[in-house]
Amino acid sequence: MEPDAITALAAEAYVYGSPLVRRLSAVRACLREGCGTTPAAPFNDFAHADGPATPGTYTPYAPADLVDALAQLDLSGGPVGLHVPDTGGAYYVLQFVDAWGNTFAYLGTRATGTGEGDWLVVPPGWAGTVPDVVSGVIDAPTSVVSVLGRLVCDGPDDMPRVRALQQELTLTHLGDRAHRTGLPATEPGVPGELRFFEELRVWTADFPPAAADRAYQDRFQPLGLLEEGLSPYVSASPRLVRALGRGLALGRLRVEEAARLPQVLAEGPPGAWQATPHLRDHNLDHFGVGTLGTPEWTLPDREASYLVRAVAARRGYRQPHGYEAVFAHTSRDSRGRMLDGAHRYALRFAQPPPVQAFWSLTAYDSPGGHLITNAADRYAIGDRTPGLVHGDDGSLTLHLSAERPADSEGAANWLPLPPGAFRPVLRLHLPDQAVLDGSYVVPALERLGDPPGVEIPDL
Repeated sequence: MEPDAITALAAEAYVYGSPLVRRLSAVRACLREGCGTTPAAPFNDFAHADGPATPGTYTPYAPADLVDALAQLDLSGGPVGLHVPDTGGAYYVLQFVDAWGNTFAYLGTRATGTGEGDWLVVPPGWAGTVPDVVSGVIDAPTSVVSVLGRLVCDGPDDMPRVRALQQELTLTHLGDRAHRTGLPATEPGVPGELRFFEELRVWTADFPPAAADRAYQDRFQPLGLLEEGLSPYVSASPRLVRALGRGLALGRLRVEEAARLPQVLAEGPPGAWQATPHLRDHNLDHFGVGTLGTPEWTLPDREASYLVRAVAARRGYRQPHGYEAVFAHTSRDSRGRMLDGAHRYALRFAQPPPVQAFWSLTAYDSPGGHLITNAADRYAIGDRTPGLVHGDDGSLTLHLSAERPADSEGAANWLPLPPGAFRPVLRLHLPDQAVLDGSYVVPALERLGDPPGVEIPDL
């Protein structure tokens, strides 16, 4: 093929294959160094965070009222047993993500309830006998999957309860063969600029995609991505290296541009909240426990789904489907001005967000996405916050400011702000349909202290 054709094909290969490379690179990092708030842990073992995010947590936009649990499963040696404890009605979720970044199962409050249970996670093509004692079977599309868990926590005093649940959330290797200790190794000697294609070549062979994707994947034969044995990239010609490098840059640009496109939760005034409840709709083939495979939650165009999947991988792997949770954020007030902790704001809900589980609001510094220490040691406010004051008509006004409001109602409904630019994140767990279809609109933040009708410019 001509260099231009190779470049164009390589760009398509990046969009198609970057979710696999990103996901497995994250798995490797989790095994070695840990991920986000969770420490390192071997395959088939849970890693647990010490608690919700605090100002000492350096993971961007980590939740201040949920505790992370994370496990990397290797099913190459056979099934793995998963025990989930009885949470006593408290919210939790376990999200199962395959090597390609597809969420294919959920356990937890919405999907299976909060009672105790034992589950069998089985590898692709497994045809063994299912024990009578298990609650159900989770069929994994790939032999390596990630389990992303979150347990609700109402602050430091609630951590003993959470730690007890962590001890009971366990994995047991039930296979008849030893599972591997790491991911398949790539060929040494591949130039750094071709490392992406080498990882994609090796990992695609070990973690094949859904059958419907394989015909599309065959198009990448001219790039060497389907070669077995010795890597074609060890001694690639300078011409091929240049063409693949240009294609890699072009593919990255396509994903970055798509990831920057804003998506509002519902049409509204300046300061409208943005969210991506359909970012996980790229899964078209594997609908296990707790997932919805209806047209509302799947993309009709398979090739278009590859770009959505790449954007989802670029933004991070922890975001679930919108029917499990919606994370909304904004950076501007009701007049379109950038949010700044030097000002005071009000968030006035005529009716609080309609959810089946809970909602909460957290303010992070911008652009870092970190919590900043405040004197009240309060980093989230929501429907589980003790002492919230509602209006006689059911309305709720939250007060966001660096200084504690002087009146008792304002202090009860107060979320401290960091100095400088900030970004609030509204988390809606098990949102009602009104949130998903846009009929419920999250109101914009109002900056207080402005004369009515007078536009005050940013300084």
